Amino acid sequence: MPSRSRPAPPGPTTRDLPPPPGVTLVAGGADVAVYAGHADSVEVCLFEAGDVEGASERRVPLRERAHGWWFGFVPGVGAGTRYNLRVDGPWDPERGLLHNPAKLLLDPCAGALEGGVTWGPELYGHTVDGSWHGELEQLSGLDSRGHVPRGVVVDHSFDWGGDRAPGRSRGEAVAYEAHVRNQTMLHPGVPEHLRGTYAGLAHPASVEHLLSLGVTAVELLPVQAFTHEPHLVRRGMVNHWGYNTLGFMAPHAAYAAARDPQGVVDEVKGMVKLLHAAGIEVVLDVVYNHTAEQSRSGATLSWRGLDQRAYYRLDERGRDIDVTGCGNTLDLRHPVVCRMVLDSLRHWVQEYHVDGFRFDLAVALGRGRGDDFDPDHPFLVALRTDPVLSRVMLVAEPWDLGMHGWRTGQFPPPFLEWNDRFRDTVRRFWVGDVRAAAHGQPSHDARELATRLTGSRDLFGARDRGPTASVNFVTAHDGFTLADLVTYDHKHNEANGEDNRDGSDGNGSWNHGAEGPTEDADVLAARGRALRNLLGTLLLSSGVPMLTAGDELGRTQGGNNNPYCQDNEITWVDWDLAPWQEDLLATTRHLLAVRRALPVLRQRVWLTGREVDDDGTLDVQWYAADGLPMGGRWQDEGARVLQMALAPVEEDGQGALLVVNGSTRPVEVRLPEGTTGRLAWDSADERPRDLGDPESGPVTVAPTSLRVYVT
Repeated sequence: MPSRSRPAPPGPTTRDLPPPPGVTLVAGGADVAVYAGHADSVEVCLFEAGDVEGASERRVPLRERAHGWWFGFVPGVGAGTRYNLRVDGPWDPERGLLHNPAKLLLDPCAGALEGGVTWGPELYGHTVDGSWHGELEQLSGLDSRGHVPRGVVVDHSFDWGGDRAPGRSRGEAVAYEAHVRNQTMLHPGVPEHLRGTYAGLAHPASVEHLLSLGVTAVELLPVQAFTHEPHLVRRGMVNHWGYNTLGFMAPHAAYAAARDPQGVVDEVKGMVKLLHAAGIEVVLDVVYNHTAEQSRSGATLSWRGLDQRAYYRLDERGRDIDVTGCGNTLDLRHPVVCRMVLDSLRHWVQEYHVDGFRFDLAVALGRGRGDDFDPDHPFLVALRTDPVLSRVMLVAEPWDLGMHGWRTGQFPPPFLEWNDRFRDTVRRFWVGDVRAAAHGQPSHDARELATRLTGSRDLFGARDRGPTASVNFVTAHDGFTLADLVTYDHKHNEANGEDNRDGSDGNGSWNHGAEGPTEDADVLAARGRALRNLLGTLLLSSGVPMLTAGDELGRTQGGNNNPYCQDNEITWVDWDLAPWQEDLLATTRHLLAVRRALPVLRQRVWLTGREVDDDGTLDVQWYAADGLPMGGRWQDEGARVLQMALAPVEEDGQGALLVVNGSTRPVEVRLPEGTTGRLAWDSADERPRDLGDPESGPVTVAPTSLRVYVT
């Protein structure tokens, strides 16, 4: 934890074991402990509040050492104290040692940060030129004071009142991936001074929208303190998404309406408290696979100057082993690093009351000695057995950029995983295959779509994980929005400074005959149908559905499939809706209402075709267009029409029938014998209708459409 209070006598003590990492408040000051296993000395640097240039710096050496930890009592430290560290030791790049006492370092356990990173040669441990490049052999004597943020000791007391976690079950979970700033920057119902902030996200106007959808959890893009990469700064751009962590225990201050560090901490807690009061859980997207220091030729901000050999994966010549694409990889094989991450996670649960985490590039956290992914890696075992962390939602992004060792479905319980196979299958069936058919090319049958509709047992059937291990999604922050997926054939990333002349495709997208905005009624109708098919499949499938913020509103990024550096109207959610966007919002609300009303759509156990009734009814049955069992017709070339009948999961409950027409022509479909259903939704409708009259026998299903009946 970044700061703690416990009774203790003032003054330094001698002990065999160090105090907890970071700053622990005691009578008369604080015990401070920092890991720097190869250092020769460590100093705590104290600053007066408001001293931007650092002229008031006062240094206090940590004189005790045990097991690589440096620690000691620092008098006068209390809530609000600003501080950094200086570490001296060997400079030997070939051995992975890059100590430089001229560089002020952040405490990895700092509970809040004040100020930002001011990029320049002062931040580098080695001498660099005007482009911030240089040779590691030349040690820099430039002091980084005034160029790095300060750590701040905070008071974590907070009036939580009767706050309780909503305690949602996985079966009822609906995730909503959102960016704190994007969500409310243009929201007309949020006061201007709160837009783009934690307080703005928890404002009643913002919360009302989430409740109207039926969202049970917001999954927030990184809110741990981060900074911007130097190559973006040189171009006058920013890291907008935040996957560039600078402090694992500190909230990102720029997202707060509050201006002082303590106020930032309290505002984040207030956001969680208000969302909990509305019944909405808070899941944080966390980045423990790499840090903002980039490769060893990058800046010295914290971990590199403390002990690069401990914190990062290095080869035999002290070079970074990079499986993240960001220059470095944290080494969770080291017990100090593993503890740092576990302490950070517990900190966010215990001090901020968050309900879970989505782990960015999670495979990097479980790579073992041989660099292969190990589902029983010590870190993953620790998560599963920790009495605090094993009780919250743990979601893995089940890949990284390593050469081998990962595949979707390999994480152990209780992990959920982002299901890229669901994404790819649903996109291909409703977008890529329809495009192929329009051009007279062959398309896929519906077999794999059926697997995804029922929770992806082929991926998550092992270890008794169940269908709710699958986080189903069609879009995420990375890639096209849902609307852009049906509007653009190619990426349009000119604003990023990218050259798009290579004609790169847009993530399996199709513009339906016109690139970008158009007034063509036929193109617009086809796009709308595709949007509804994608949404319908997502929200009616077994598993945990994840919506990307703004997709329910038809949000566009103008064809930009990688707007990580765009903090402007490209990424901000636009709440000024055209009629078709109002229809799409109504469709999303309706589909989620259908999902809530029908437990049979929220399976927690696998659908295997087992008998669930004395009359021989099966939990799931598959039928062709003629109403007869699919049988061997799964193998028919181009079989893109199917019916999925789901038996009720509760006595006297309701069943459901999903009818899929993936062909480009109308199809007469005979409902299975003995089935009478009321049409709950048809993707051929631009706006949802009320439940229809009971139907049986043959019905005409529109081209490329999806229906759900209540049976």
